[in-house]
Amino acid sequence: MSASRVLFWHRRDLRLADNLGIQAAVEISPAVTGVYVLDPALIHPPQSLPPMAPARLWFLLESLIELQQRWRAAGSRLLILEGDPVQVLPPLAERLAAEAVVWNRDVEPYSRERDRQVAKRLQADGRKVVVDWDQLLIPPELLKTGAGDPYRVYGPFLRNWRGKVQAQQPITIEAPSGLVDLHADLVPDGDPMAALRYSHGFQGTEICPCRPGESAALEQLTCFADGPLSGYEPDRNFPSVVGTSYLSAALSLGTLSPRQAWCAAQQGRDHARSDEQRTAIAVWEQELGWREFYQQALFHFPELADGPYREQWRRFPWENNEAWFSSWREGMTGMPIIDAAMRQLNESGWMHNRCRMIVASFLVKDLICDWRWGERAFMELEVDGDLAANNGGWQWSASSGMDPKPLRIFNPATQATKFDADGDYIRRWLPELRHVNTKDLLTGEIGGLERRGYPEPLINHKTQQALFKSLYATIRS
Repeated sequence: MSASRVLFWHRRDLRLADNLGIQAAVEISPAVTGVYVLDPALIHPPQSLPPMAPARLWFLLESLIELQQRWRAAGSRLLILEGDPVQVLPPLAERLAAEAVVWNRDVEPYSRERDRQVAKRLQADGRKVVVDWDQLLIPPELLKTGAGDPYRVYGPFLRNWRGKVQAQQPITIEAPSGLVDLHADLVPDGDPMAALRYSHGFQGTEICPCRPGESAALEQLTCFADGPLSGYEPDRNFPSVVGTSYLSAALSLGTLSPRQAWCAAQQGRDHARSDEQRTAIAVWEQELGWREFYQQALFHFPELADGPYREQWRRFPWENNEAWFSSWREGMTGMPIIDAAMRQLNESGWMHNRCRMIVASFLVKDLICDWRWGERAFMELEVDGDLAANNGGWQWSASSGMDPKPLRIFNPATQATKFDADGDYIRRWLPELRHVNTKDLLTGEIGGLERRGYPEPLINHKTQQALFKSLYATIRS
Protein backbone atom coordinates (compact mmCIF):
# COMPACT_ATOMS: atom_id res chain seq x y z
CA MET A 1 0.00 0.00 0.00
CA SER A 2 1.46 3.35 -1.03
CA ALA A 3 2.25 5.99 1.58
CA SER A 4 -0.16 8.92 1.92
CA ARG A 5 1.04 12.16 0.31
CA VAL A 6 2.05 15.21 2.38
CA LEU A 7 2.53 18.67 0.90
CA PHE A 8 5.13 20.99 2.43
CA TRP A 9 4.70 24.69 1.65
CA HIS A 10 7.96 26.65 1.62
CA ARG A 11 7.85 30.37 2.36
CA ARG A 12 10.70 31.89 4.41
CA ASP A 13 12.48 28.57 4.98
CA LEU A 14 14.23 27.86 1.67
CA ARG A 15 16.30 24.90 2.85
CA LEU A 16 15.99 21.19 3.55
CA ALA A 17 18.38 20.90 6.50
CA ASP A 18 17.17 21.90 9.96
CA ASN A 19 13.68 22.71 8.74
CA LEU A 20 11.21 21.88 11.50
CA GLY A 21 8.24 21.92 9.14
CA ILE A 22 9.83 19.40 6.79
CA GLN A 23 10.75 17.24 9.78
CA ALA A 24 7.07 17.30 10.85
CA ALA A 25 5.97 16.41 7.32
CA VAL A 26 8.36 13.45 7.10
CA GLU A 27 7.08 12.16 10.43
CA ILE A 28 3.62 11.92 8.86
CA SER A 29 4.83 10.21 5.68
CA PRO A 30 8.00 9.89 3.57
CA ALA A 31 5.89 10.80 0.53
CA VAL A 32 6.51 14.53 0.87
CA THR A 33 6.30 17.00 -1.99
CA GLY A 34 7.54 20.57 -1.65
CA VAL A 35 5.81 23.61 -3.12
CA TYR A 36 6.65 27.30 -3.35
CA VAL A 37 4.08 29.81 -4.57
CA LEU A 38 5.33 33.01 -6.20
CA ASP A 39 2.71 35.36 -4.77
CA PRO A 40 2.16 38.54 -6.84
CA ALA A 41 0.99 40.29 -3.65
CA LEU A 42 4.55 39.98 -2.32
CA ILE A 43 6.56 40.44 -5.53
CA HIS A 44 4.46 43.17 -7.19
CA PRO A 45 2.10 44.38 -4.45
CA PRO A 46 -0.42 47.22 -4.70
CA GLN A 47 1.07 50.69 -4.94
CA SER A 48 0.56 51.30 -1.23
CA LEU A 49 3.21 48.66 -0.45
CA PRO A 50 6.85 48.55 -1.61
CA PRO A 51 7.67 46.04 -4.36
CA MET A 52 10.16 43.30 -3.63
CA ALA A 53 13.67 44.68 -4.12
CA PRO A 54 15.38 43.43 -7.30
CA ALA A 55 18.24 42.19 -5.10
CA ARG A 56 15.86 40.23 -2.90
CA LEU A 57 14.04 38.77 -5.91
CA TRP A 58 17.41 37.65 -7.30
CA PHE A 59 18.28 36.03 -3.97
CA LEU A 60 14.88 34.33 -3.85
CA LEU A 61 14.97 32.93 -7.39
CA GLU A 62 18.54 31.66 -7.17
CA SER A 63 17.75 30.02 -3.84
CA LEU A 64 14.70 28.31 -5.35
CA ILE A 65 16.80 26.91 -8.21
CA GLU A 66 19.16 25.27 -5.73
CA LEU A 67 16.28 24.15 -3.51
CA GLN A 68 14.73 22.28 -6.43
CA GLN A 69 18.00 20.42 -6.91
CA ARG A 70 18.11 19.52 -3.23
CA TRP A 71 14.58 18.12 -3.33
CA ARG A 72 15.54 15.95 -6.28
CA ALA A 73 18.62 14.69 -4.42
CA ALA A 74 16.37 13.81 -1.46
CA GLY A 75 14.18 11.68 -3.74
CA SER A 76 11.21 14.01 -4.28
CA ARG A 77 10.56 17.35 -5.94
CA LEU A 78 9.76 21.02 -5.34
CA LEU A 79 6.87 22.42 -7.36
CA ILE A 80 7.00 26.15 -8.12
CA LEU A 81 3.67 27.79 -8.88
CA GLU A 82 2.43 31.32 -9.43
CA GLY A 83 -0.65 33.00 -7.99
CA ASP A 84 -2.57 33.66 -4.81
CA PRO A 85 -1.76 30.80 -2.38
CA VAL A 86 -5.38 30.84 -1.18
CA GLN A 87 -6.45 29.97 -4.73
CA VAL A 88 -3.50 27.78 -5.73
CA LEU A 89 -2.79 25.49 -2.78
CA PRO A 90 -6.19 23.82 -2.11
CA PRO A 91 -6.56 22.58 -5.73
CA LEU A 92 -2.96 21.35 -5.68
CA ALA A 93 -3.55 19.43 -2.47
CA GLU A 94 -6.66 17.89 -4.04
CA ARG A 95 -4.78 16.91 -7.21
CA LEU A 96 -2.06 15.22 -5.17
CA ALA A 97 -4.58 13.64 -2.79
CA ALA A 98 -2.52 15.12 0.04
CA GLU A 99 -3.49 13.90 3.48
CA ALA A 100 -1.85 16.91 5.13
CA VAL A 101 -0.33 20.28 4.27
CA VAL A 102 2.50 21.51 6.47
CA TRP A 103 4.18 24.90 6.77
CA ASN A 104 6.16 27.08 9.16
CA ARG A 105 4.51 30.11 10.71
CA ASP A 106 5.33 33.75 9.97
CA VAL A 107 5.03 36.96 11.99
CA GLU A 108 4.00 39.39 9.24
CA PRO A 109 0.38 40.59 9.17
CA TYR A 110 -0.23 39.76 5.50
CA SER A 111 1.24 36.28 5.88
CA ARG A 112 -0.78 35.50 8.99
CA GLU A 113 -4.07 36.43 7.34
CA ARG A 114 -3.13 34.55 4.15
CA ASP A 115 -2.26 31.46 6.19
CA ARG A 116 -5.54 31.64 8.07
CA GLN A 117 -7.46 31.64 4.79
CA VAL A 118 -5.41 28.81 3.29
CA ALA A 119 -5.89 26.68 6.42
CA LYS A 120 -9.63 27.34 6.39
CA ARG A 121 -9.93 26.19 2.77
CA LEU A 122 -7.82 23.08 3.31
CA GLN A 123 -9.65 22.04 6.47
CA ALA A 124 -12.98 22.54 4.74
CA ASP A 125 -11.76 19.94 2.23
CA GLY A 126 -11.01 17.54 5.07
CA ARG A 127 -7.23 17.93 4.98
CA LYS A 128 -4.97 18.09 7.99
CA VAL A 129 -3.03 21.33 8.49
CA VAL A 130 0.19 21.24 10.53
CA VAL A 131 1.96 24.48 11.41
CA ASP A 132 4.65 25.47 13.89
CA TRP A 133 7.45 27.97 14.45
CA ASP A 134 10.77 27.59 12.63
CA GLN A 135 12.10 31.11 11.96
CA LEU A 136 12.52 31.94 15.67
CA LEU A 137 14.48 30.25 18.43
CA ILE A 138 11.68 30.95 20.92
CA PRO A 139 8.01 31.16 19.83
CA PRO A 140 6.42 34.57 20.50
CA GLU A 141 3.75 33.10 22.76
CA LEU A 142 6.42 31.81 25.17
CA LEU A 143 8.08 35.15 25.90
CA LYS A 144 6.13 37.45 28.19
CA THR A 145 6.89 39.83 31.04
CA GLY A 146 6.11 38.93 34.65
CA ALA A 147 2.74 40.60 34.14
CA GLY A 148 2.04 38.38 31.13
CA ASP A 149 2.48 41.13 28.53
CA PRO A 150 4.63 41.15 25.38
CA TYR A 151 8.03 42.79 25.79
CA ARG A 152 8.40 46.38 24.66
CA VAL A 153 12.01 46.94 25.83
CA TYR A 154 14.97 45.01 24.45
CA GLY A 155 17.06 44.63 27.64
CA PRO A 156 14.54 42.62 29.71
CA PHE A 157 13.51 40.74 26.56
CA LEU A 158 17.12 39.71 25.92
CA ARG A 159 17.60 38.36 29.44
CA ASN A 160 14.46 36.23 29.26
CA TRP A 161 15.09 35.17 25.66
CA ARG A 162 18.70 34.17 26.29
CA GLY A 163 17.73 32.20 29.38
CA LYS A 164 15.08 30.26 27.46
CA VAL A 165 17.41 29.59 24.53
CA GLN A 166 20.17 28.32 26.81
CA ALA A 167 17.71 26.11 28.68
CA GLN A 168 16.38 24.77 25.40
CA GLN A 169 19.89 23.92 24.13
CA PRO A 170 18.99 24.10 20.43
CA ILE A 171 20.28 21.40 18.12
CA THR A 172 20.13 21.08 14.35
CA ILE A 173 18.79 18.22 12.27
CA GLU A 174 20.01 16.76 8.99
CA ALA A 175 18.21 17.17 5.69
CA PRO A 176 15.79 14.35 4.90
CA SER A 177 16.65 11.62 2.41
CA GLY A 178 14.85 8.71 0.82
CA LEU A 179 11.67 10.67 0.17
CA VAL A 180 8.97 9.25 -2.10
CA ASP A 181 8.32 11.23 -5.28
CA LEU A 182 5.04 11.86 -7.07
CA HIS A 183 3.76 9.48 -9.68
CA ALA A 184 4.32 11.06 -13.10
CA ASP A 185 0.56 11.33 -13.71
CA LEU A 186 0.19 13.64 -10.70
CA VAL A 187 2.84 16.20 -11.69
CA PRO A 188 1.08 19.47 -12.64
CA ASP A 189 1.20 20.42 -16.31
CA GLY A 190 3.62 23.08 -17.52
CA ASP A 191 7.29 23.87 -17.11
CA PRO A 192 8.13 23.68 -13.38
CA MET A 193 10.98 26.16 -13.94
CA ALA A 194 8.89 28.68 -15.87
CA ALA A 195 8.28 30.87 -12.85
CA LEU A 196 12.03 31.24 -12.35
CA ARG A 197 12.29 33.29 -15.51
CA TYR A 198 11.13 36.35 -13.61
CA SER A 199 13.37 39.27 -14.51
CA HIS A 200 14.85 40.68 -11.32
CA GLY A 201 16.92 43.39 -13.02
CA PHE A 202 19.51 43.37 -10.24
CA GLN A 203 22.94 44.43 -11.51
CA GLY A 204 24.95 43.83 -8.35
CA THR A 205 24.97 40.04 -8.27
CA GLU A 206 28.78 39.84 -8.21
CA ILE A 207 29.32 42.36 -5.42
CA CYS A 208 26.40 41.58 -3.13
CA PRO A 209 27.94 40.00 0.00
CA CYS A 210 24.81 37.93 0.70
CA ARG A 211 24.96 34.77 -1.40
CA PRO A 212 21.76 32.90 -2.33
CA GLY A 213 21.06 29.25 -1.62
CA GLU A 214 21.35 26.85 1.27
CA SER A 215 24.87 25.72 0.36
CA ALA A 216 26.20 29.27 0.24
CA ALA A 217 24.53 30.13 3.55
CA LEU A 218 26.20 27.22 5.32
CA GLU A 219 29.53 28.09 3.71
CA GLN A 220 29.24 31.72 4.81
CA LEU A 221 28.30 30.65 8.33
CA THR A 222 31.35 28.38 8.51
CA CYS A 223 33.68 31.11 7.23
CA PHE A 224 32.26 33.59 9.72
CA ALA A 225 32.46 31.19 12.66
CA ASP A 226 36.06 30.27 11.78
CA GLY A 227 37.23 33.87 11.55
CA PRO A 228 35.31 37.14 12.04
CA LEU A 229 33.08 35.80 14.84
CA SER A 230 35.94 35.84 17.36
CA GLY A 231 36.52 39.53 16.61
CA TYR A 232 32.89 40.52 16.03
CA GLU A 233 33.20 43.08 18.80
CA PRO A 234 34.55 45.64 17.88
CA ASP A 235 35.02 44.77 14.18
CA ARG A 236 31.27 44.80 13.45
CA ASN A 237 31.29 48.60 13.75
CA PHE A 238 33.80 49.31 10.96
CA PRO A 239 32.26 49.17 7.48
CA SER A 240 35.59 48.74 5.68
CA VAL A 241 36.41 45.63 7.75
CA VAL A 242 35.07 42.14 6.98
CA GLY A 243 33.68 41.82 10.47
CA THR A 244 30.06 40.77 10.02
CA SER A 245 28.42 37.52 8.94
CA TYR A 246 26.59 38.74 5.80
CA LEU A 247 23.85 36.26 6.76
CA SER A 248 20.95 38.70 7.09
CA ALA A 249 19.34 37.68 3.79
CA ALA A 250 19.91 33.99 4.54
CA LEU A 251 18.11 34.33 7.88
CA SER A 252 15.34 36.44 6.37
CA LEU A 253 14.49 34.01 3.55
CA GLY A 254 15.47 30.98 5.54
CA THR A 255 18.34 29.49 3.55
CA LEU A 256 19.82 29.31 7.07
CA SER A 257 17.96 28.56 10.29
CA PRO A 258 18.38 30.55 13.52
CA ARG A 259 19.32 27.29 15.23
CA GLN A 260 22.20 26.77 12.83
CA ALA A 261 23.40 30.30 13.60
CA TRP A 262 23.06 29.83 17.36
CA CYS A 263 24.81 26.44 17.34
CA ALA A 264 27.71 27.91 15.38
CA ALA A 265 28.06 30.56 18.08
CA GLN A 266 28.10 27.91 20.80
CA GLN A 267 30.79 25.93 18.99
CA GLY A 268 32.79 29.11 18.70
CA ARG A 269 32.36 29.76 22.41
CA ASP A 270 33.64 26.24 23.18
CA HIS A 271 36.83 26.97 21.23
CA ALA A 272 37.32 30.59 22.36
CA ARG A 273 40.79 31.29 23.70
CA SER A 274 40.19 34.56 25.53
CA ASP A 275 37.56 36.63 27.32
CA GLU A 276 37.65 39.04 24.37
CA GLN A 277 36.61 36.28 21.99
CA ARG A 278 33.85 35.11 24.31
CA THR A 279 32.61 38.70 24.56
CA ALA A 280 32.60 39.01 20.77
CA ILE A 281 30.51 35.85 20.46
CA ALA A 282 28.09 37.09 23.14
CA VAL A 283 27.60 40.31 21.16
CA TRP A 284 26.70 38.33 18.05
CA GLU A 285 24.22 36.35 20.11
CA GLN A 286 22.73 39.67 21.19
CA GLU A 287 22.31 40.60 17.53
CA LEU A 288 20.39 37.36 17.02
CA GLY A 289 18.34 38.53 20.01
CA TRP A 290 17.62 41.87 18.30
CA ARG A 291 16.38 39.95 15.27
CA GLU A 292 13.95 37.97 17.41
CA PHE A 293 12.91 41.04 19.41
CA TYR A 294 11.77 42.81 16.25
CA GLN A 295 10.09 39.67 14.89
CA GLN A 296 8.18 39.15 18.11
CA ALA A 297 7.28 42.84 18.35
CA LEU A 298 5.63 42.68 14.93
CA PHE A 299 3.81 39.49 15.90
CA HIS A 300 2.33 41.03 19.05
CA PHE A 301 1.87 44.55 17.62
CA PRO A 302 1.02 44.19 13.91
CA GLU A 303 0.09 47.86 13.83
CA LEU A 304 3.82 48.62 13.76
CA ALA A 305 3.72 47.88 10.04
CA ASP A 306 1.49 50.92 9.54
CA GLY A 307 3.14 53.58 11.67
CA PRO A 308 4.97 54.62 14.83
CA TYR A 309 4.68 52.71 18.07
CA ARG A 310 4.72 55.95 20.08
CA GLU A 311 1.48 57.74 19.32
CA GLN A 312 2.89 61.27 19.62
CA TRP A 313 5.05 60.68 16.55
CA ARG A 314 1.92 60.67 14.41
CA ARG A 315 1.79 64.42 15.13
CA PHE A 316 5.39 65.21 14.18
CA PRO A 317 5.54 68.05 11.59
CA TRP A 318 7.81 66.42 9.00
CA GLU A 319 9.21 68.75 6.35
CA ASN A 320 9.46 65.97 3.70
CA ASN A 321 11.52 67.82 1.11
CA GLU A 322 11.22 65.51 -1.90
CA ALA A 323 14.35 66.86 -3.59
CA TRP A 324 16.38 66.22 -0.45
CA PHE A 325 14.93 62.73 -0.15
CA SER A 326 15.89 61.94 -3.75
CA SER A 327 19.43 63.17 -3.12
CA TRP A 328 19.62 60.97 -0.02
CA ARG A 329 18.34 57.92 -1.88
CA GLU A 330 20.77 58.41 -4.77
CA GLY A 331 23.79 59.08 -2.55
CA MET A 332 24.17 62.73 -3.54
CA THR A 333 23.70 64.66 -0.29
CA GLY A 334 27.20 66.12 -0.20
CA MET A 335 27.97 64.28 3.05
CA PRO A 336 30.48 61.55 2.07
CA ILE A 337 29.68 58.90 4.71
CA ILE A 338 25.96 59.16 3.90
CA ASP A 339 26.50 58.99 0.17
CA ALA A 340 28.98 56.11 0.38
CA ALA A 341 26.47 54.08 2.37
CA MET A 342 23.59 54.79 -0.01
CA ARG A 343 25.76 54.00 -3.03
CA GLN A 344 26.68 50.69 -1.40
CA LEU A 345 22.98 49.89 -0.97
CA ASN A 346 22.04 50.94 -4.50
CA GLU A 347 24.88 49.03 -6.14
CA SER A 348 25.21 45.91 -3.99
CA GLY A 349 21.73 45.55 -2.45
CA TRP A 350 23.23 45.54 1.04
CA MET A 351 24.46 48.10 3.56
CA HIS A 352 26.64 47.74 6.64
CA ASN A 353 24.57 47.97 9.84
CA ARG A 354 26.56 50.86 11.33
CA CYS A 355 25.89 52.79 8.13
CA ARG A 356 22.19 51.94 8.24
CA MET A 357 21.98 53.73 11.58
CA ILE A 358 23.94 56.72 10.27
CA VAL A 359 21.88 57.23 7.10
CA ALA A 360 18.60 56.68 8.95
CA SER A 361 19.46 59.30 11.54
CA PHE A 362 20.50 61.70 8.78
CA LEU A 363 17.25 61.29 6.84
CA VAL A 364 15.03 61.68 9.88
CA LYS A 365 16.91 64.18 12.05
CA ASP A 366 18.93 66.20 9.55
CA LEU A 367 16.69 66.19 6.49
CA ILE A 368 13.55 65.92 8.69
CA CYS A 369 11.88 63.41 6.40
CA ASP A 370 9.30 60.93 7.68
CA TRP A 371 11.10 57.72 8.64
CA ARG A 372 8.51 55.75 6.69
CA TRP A 373 9.97 57.17 3.47
CA GLY A 374 13.31 55.65 4.39
CA GLU A 375 11.71 52.40 5.53
CA ARG A 376 10.06 51.99 2.12
CA ALA A 377 13.23 52.94 0.23
CA PHE A 378 15.22 50.29 2.06
CA MET A 379 12.61 47.63 1.29
CA GLU A 380 12.81 48.60 -2.38
CA LEU A 381 16.60 48.14 -2.41
CA GLU A 382 17.70 45.60 0.22
CA VAL A 383 18.61 42.00 -0.51
CA ASP A 384 17.76 41.31 3.15
CA GLY A 385 14.60 43.40 3.23
CA ASP A 386 12.62 42.08 6.18
CA LEU A 387 9.50 43.89 7.38
CA ALA A 388 10.10 43.28 11.09
CA ALA A 389 13.83 44.06 11.13
CA ASN A 390 13.54 47.03 8.77
CA ASN A 391 10.61 48.55 10.63
CA GLY A 392 12.29 47.97 13.98
CA GLY A 393 15.54 49.54 12.83
CA TRP A 394 13.87 52.62 11.38
CA GLN A 395 11.67 53.17 14.42
CA TRP A 396 14.77 52.80 16.62
CA SER A 397 16.55 55.48 14.58
CA ALA A 398 13.50 57.74 14.52
CA SER A 399 12.96 57.35 18.31
CA SER A 400 9.35 56.40 17.56
CA GLY A 401 9.62 52.72 18.47
CA MET A 402 9.96 50.42 21.43
CA ASP A 403 12.93 51.95 23.18
CA PRO A 404 13.32 53.76 26.49
CA LYS A 405 15.70 56.39 25.06
CA PRO A 406 13.56 59.13 23.52
CA LEU A 407 16.04 60.79 21.17
CA ARG A 408 19.22 59.86 19.29
CA ILE A 409 20.95 62.09 16.77
CA PHE A 410 24.08 60.90 14.97
CA ASN A 411 26.60 63.44 13.72
CA PRO A 412 27.71 62.08 10.31
CA ALA A 413 31.20 63.56 10.52
CA THR A 414 31.73 62.20 14.01
CA GLN A 415 30.49 58.77 12.97
CA ALA A 416 32.76 58.75 9.92
CA THR A 417 35.78 59.81 11.98
CA LYS A 418 35.13 57.13 14.58
CA PHE A 419 34.26 54.22 12.31
CA ASP A 420 36.01 54.99 8.99
CA ALA A 421 39.04 56.86 10.31
CA ASP A 422 41.18 56.27 7.20
CA GLY A 423 38.30 56.90 4.79
CA ASP A 424 38.65 53.47 3.17
CA TYR A 425 34.91 52.79 3.08
CA ILE A 426 34.08 56.22 1.69
CA ARG A 427 36.73 55.94 -1.03
CA ARG A 428 35.48 52.46 -1.98
CA TRP A 429 31.98 53.71 -2.77
CA LEU A 430 32.74 57.31 -3.80
CA PRO A 431 35.56 56.89 -6.33
CA GLU A 432 35.20 60.53 -7.40
CA LEU A 433 36.56 61.56 -3.98
CA ARG A 434 39.53 59.20 -3.72
CA HIS A 435 41.92 62.13 -4.21
CA VAL A 436 40.54 64.14 -1.26
CA ASN A 437 42.59 64.21 1.96
CA THR A 438 41.16 62.07 4.73
CA LYS A 439 40.24 64.85 7.15
CA ASP A 440 38.11 66.68 4.58
CA LEU A 441 36.69 63.40 3.33
CA LEU A 442 35.39 62.52 6.79
CA THR A 443 33.93 65.93 7.61
CA GLY A 444 32.58 66.68 4.15
CA GLU A 445 34.33 70.07 4.15
CA ILE A 446 35.73 69.66 0.66
CA GLY A 447 37.00 72.63 -1.34
CA GLY A 448 35.23 73.65 -4.52
CA LEU A 449 37.91 72.53 -6.96
CA GLU A 450 38.37 69.31 -5.04
CA ARG A 451 34.72 68.36 -5.48
CA ARG A 452 34.99 67.67 -9.21
CA GLY A 453 31.23 67.51 -9.61
CA TYR A 454 30.46 66.07 -6.18
CA PRO A 455 27.60 68.12 -4.67
CA GLU A 456 27.82 70.68 -1.88
CA PRO A 457 26.23 69.54 1.41
CA LEU A 458 22.45 69.83 1.39
CA ILE A 459 22.31 71.04 4.98
CA ASN A 460 24.32 72.12 7.99
CA HIS A 461 24.14 69.42 10.66
CA LYS A 462 24.25 71.80 13.62
CA THR A 463 21.46 73.96 12.23
CA GLN A 464 19.23 71.03 11.35
CA GLN A 465 19.86 69.36 14.70
CA ALA A 466 18.57 72.46 16.47
CA LEU A 467 15.56 72.63 14.16
CA PHE A 468 14.71 68.97 14.73
CA LYS A 469 14.89 69.39 18.50
CA SER A 470 12.55 72.36 18.35
CA LEU A 471 10.04 70.37 16.31
CA TYR A 472 10.39 67.41 18.63
CA ALA A 473 9.51 69.68 21.59
CA THR A 474 6.10 70.29 20.00
CA ILE A 475 5.09 66.60 20.32
CA ARG A 476 6.64 65.72 23.66
CA SER A 477 3.51 66.63 25.57
